[in-house]
Amino acid sequence: MPTDPHRPLRDDVRLLGDLLGETLRARAGERVFHAVERVRALAKRARSGHDTEFVVLADELSSVPLDDALPIARAFTHFLHLANIAEQHHRTRRRRAYQRDPLAPPQRGSCEDGFRRLLAAGVTADQLYEAVCGLRIELVLTAHPTEVARRRLVQKHNRIAAALATRDRPDLTAPEQDEQITAIRREIATAWETSDIRQQQPTPIDEVRSGLIVFEQSLWDALPRYVRSLDRALSATTGRGLPILGAPLRFGSWIGGDRDGNPNVTPLVTRRACLLSRWTAAGLYLQDLDALSDELTLETATHELRAAVGNGRPYRELLRTVGARMLATRRWAEASLRSDDDVAPDAGVYLDVAELSASLHLCYRSLVDTGQALVASGRLTDLLRRVSTFGLTLAPIDIRQDSARHTAALAAITSAVGLGSYADWDEPTRIAFLVRELAGRRPLIPANLEAAPDVQDVLETFRLIARTPPGSLGAYVITMTRSASDVLAVELLQKEARVPVPRRVVPLFETSRDLQNAGRVLDVLFEHPWYRARTGGRQEVMLGYSDSAKDVGRLTAGWELYKAQEEIVASCIRHDMAVTLFHGRGGSVGRGGGPTHLAIQSQPPGSIDGTLRVTEQGEMLQALFGLPDIAVRTMEVYTTGTLDAWLVPARAPSREWRDCMDRLATDARETYRRVVYTDPRFIDYFRTSTPQAEIGELNIGSRPARRGGGTGVTDLRAIPWQFAWTQTRLMLGAWLGVEDALDLAVARGERDRLIEMYREWPHFQSAIGLIEMVLAKADSRIAAEYDRRLVPEDLQPVGAELRGRLGRAIRGVLAVTGHGELLQSNPVIRRSIDVRNPYIDPLNLVQVELLRRVREAPDPRAQTALRVTVNGIAAGLRNTG
Repeated sequence: MPTDPHRPLRDDVRLLGDLLGETLRARAGERVFHAVERVRALAKRARSGHDTEFVVLADELSSVPLDDALPIARAFTHFLHLANIAEQHHRTRRRRAYQRDPLAPPQRGSCEDGFRRLLAAGVTADQLYEAVCGLRIELVLTAHPTEVARRRLVQKHNRIAAALATRDRPDLTAPEQDEQITAIRREIATAWETSDIRQQQPTPIDEVRSGLIVFEQSLWDALPRYVRSLDRALSATTGRGLPILGAPLRFGSWIGGDRDGNPNVTPLVTRRACLLSRWTAAGLYLQDLDALSDELTLETATHELRAAVGNGRPYRELLRTVGARMLATRRWAEASLRSDDDVAPDAGVYLDVAELSASLHLCYRSLVDTGQALVASGRLTDLLRRVSTFGLTLAPIDIRQDSARHTAALAAITSAVGLGSYADWDEPTRIAFLVRELAGRRPLIPANLEAAPDVQDVLETFRLIARTPPGSLGAYVITMTRSASDVLAVELLQKEARVPVPRRVVPLFETSRDLQNAGRVLDVLFEHPWYRARTGGRQEVMLGYSDSAKDVGRLTAGWELYKAQEEIVASCIRHDMAVTLFHGRGGSVGRGGGPTHLAIQSQPPGSIDGTLRVTEQGEMLQALFGLPDIAVRTMEVYTTGTLDAWLVPARAPSREWRDCMDRLATDARETYRRVVYTDPRFIDYFRTSTPQAEIGELNIGSRPARRGGGTGVTDLRAIPWQFAWTQTRLMLGAWLGVEDALDLAVARGERDRLIEMYREWPHFQSAIGLIEMVLAKADSRIAAEYDRRLVPEDLQPVGAELRGRLGRAIRGVLAVTGHGELLQSNPVIRRSIDVRNPYIDPLNLVQVELLRRVREAPDPRAQTALRVTVNGIAAGLRNTG
């Protein structure tokens, strides 16, 4: 009888649960432990079809003493975090078992599997080799306003995962097994004694430090492993390996540079973020250089190397010089961090990564040319590939700002010099002015310009860009781009700040209207020879998933994003321009998240040419990159997905499919807008039925939850919008409108066409598949409890209608997929959701009661417990906003 491959996961979960129970008994007492056990038993029975047990559970938790609410909430939250750790480790375990099996085919999505499939599809070995060498994928890490895991707890969780991995070793002795269990017990105990929530709002610099953990604890080790895997697969399929300095995948960051709507991100913050990245990178390089120096004790070297270092041990002499310069670089970054003013670097400080790369490559050439290729292919090759990927800064930081802030800055400038207000000009007048000033030589900004603080902040940001060392900054992203002048405005502000190497300017189209207009905006830009020359023949364009989904609903937004990409590509083709699409995908499905490979495959044919940028939200960093093996897997899937979409694109949708999708999108938009923006009861229902207002007080991000001072859905950011619906398990923002769209399509006689589209069109398959995943996490019974205990009687029909729509959405999706139950074709996720539900349900029911009490009479103890439930529900559902 075959062994159950998932039994080790269940064993790990059971072990972690038992050890948590020990801690609970010791630290919270027997009474609380037994209360938690009773709640857990009731929740399990309620999930097994015993509806009366759910009523008992809800009633018990509605009367839970306040002093018990916090430890109960913490117990279930900690268990869900531990379950996440066990699942992540199990992914690593299964991957390694797969790779050990000599009879198993290559893992789906791996480089070996992907390259073989491409050759089988007709791609030649030469084409594949050139494509891999030409890849330019960049994963851009972002801070997350709803990232709930604290840095210290993440570190403890990583140590638990490491202990689980050690326990899998077959050669461990019994005492060594006991030692690992004791280590896990210790981490769980200290995690219990560590506050789950932040007492103060994190600063952007706190977020920068949290983002750097992923590089220190995972990506630094994972990157060379990923490149070796790619190199092996490329050699096996084409006969040629990756060039030594090849870097098909790199990283960027928005953390510390994203100032859109975040007044806490100032020029000083961005400067410090850049320096922290350099300081961290230098520390990591110093460790590698020390290890490499110990290894390269050889004395045979080329004349080239001897001429560079003189007498002595050539490799160690060169590495000693490199190490001294790297130490000087770290000390300079540290001194700069201690000062608010720029500190001039010494001559030895590395500011240009090419100098570091040249020295290491000199070592590499010398080893290869003297017959030591085997030695060169080890630690030195790994270091060279780290240098190619991470540079001196790990991840260049993008600057992001709202277009309205640039308009206000230029209005202040033109008013000061007597030209009138730029803000009052129409688009042709603005463009004529911008083109004229870009071509001219005179300075535009008066030296003594007096302006409002917001304007000074914009101008100082550009001055910061001008004096920041190379490699620290990436693109300049313009939020709410609506016209060509928005792009040219940033180019002019860079010119006026005398930026020596101007940052590439990236328009971000995010609302429904702006997506529809994206191609026309690019047409206007490309008509100007100055701008075409400035781009170097390649335009980067960012697409926003979050705001478009909040604007018109997820299904409609997905289709508008698809069509916008087609228009963007068409514009670039018309003007003989290459294009890099930058996808602003969020962690949750409601903001464009979902399985990576399918998301890439679902893009329009021709929209990917080997270059791709994608945001990875803070809430997903641990899930995608937290452990080295998982990070390697994530990078491989991005690589193979991008190659597939580029070299073997999906066929374009037929006219019949497009027309059907247009009708679906129109119907879904009308329903979504009618419910969310037209129904006068909706805003009050939203505020009372969800913890949206309380989320803003949770100290889980540095950025305000709203743009401006409005109170409606329009002013609320997309992330807390999705977060609020996730907490109540209604998941409204990700599926609303789908129910009417599918029902109306079936009524028109299009059922067979929908099934055909789902089977044969990756875009529609992805759209329905992601909605199916959300619906599997939704729970009408839990959502009804929020309504029953929090919503005024006159608003309760709104919730009843929405839950009815949820049921229709589920039935509609099942009819299209042909599944008997949600996620029937994805048993791994289905099982994960089913296992977690009995632990999430009690957190929801406790949260409902705590919301009721906090709203009636604010109490610090209740507010603390409420924050813990938010954390736990997010951990259990594996996504927040």
